[in-house]
Amino acid sequence: MSRVYLVEDHQIMRDGLRALLEARGHTVVGESADPTQALADLLRLNPEVLLLDLNLGGRSGLELQAELQRRRMPVRTVVLTMSAQPHQVAEALHLGASAYVLKGSPASELMEAIELAVNGKKFLGANVADLALEAFTQPDADPLSLLSPRERQIILMVVQGKSSAAIGITLHLSPKTVATYRSRLMKKLGVSDVPGLVRLAVRHKLIDAET
Repeated sequence: MSRVYLVEDHQIMRDGLRALLEARGHTVVGESADPTQALADLLRLNPEVLLLDLNLGGRSGLELQAELQRRRMPVRTVVLTMSAQPHQVAEALHLGASAYVLKGSPASELMEAIELAVNGKKFLGANVADLALEAFTQPDADPLSLLSPRERQIILMVVQGKSSAAIGITLHLSPKTVATYRSRLMKKLGVSDVPGLVRLAVRHKLIDAET
């Protein structure tokens, strides 16, 4: 069986996953809620499988996945997340994830994903396969079209690095109102942090990659 590292920001979820994995013969070599700490642990522990959530408080698991790809680390990534956004499935696969499983799926599906990942194969849950197909057959679909004109104004300023207070001054809104807009547009787009917004904005040419 495999050596697994967990990245998940809910302790009770990590406890449950550890119990499940160990009952199936896997060894959980470490765990974290923080991508930076996880990267340091992965370099030190060298597990075979990374079980990765995408929504980690104010950060994204894709941030860690991108760094693993940049360093060409051999760990196989199995994404386990609530996010059923087609573009997030596509980005995870683009960054080298071996499997994408939705939370709420049967435990047997997760175990199959891990087994296949260890053997160098890909796995998508039944529902995820449809999401991936949607993402890859509609490459020009623009998730930014979901945003209102005001939300598009705000996302542009956010990815340019402006604070809620600065955005509020420009748009004559209170910082609290700007924060509400930010939270709402990030939920619409299925991202959990500013780096995720920047990647989305670059991909859909809202901003230039050199910005």
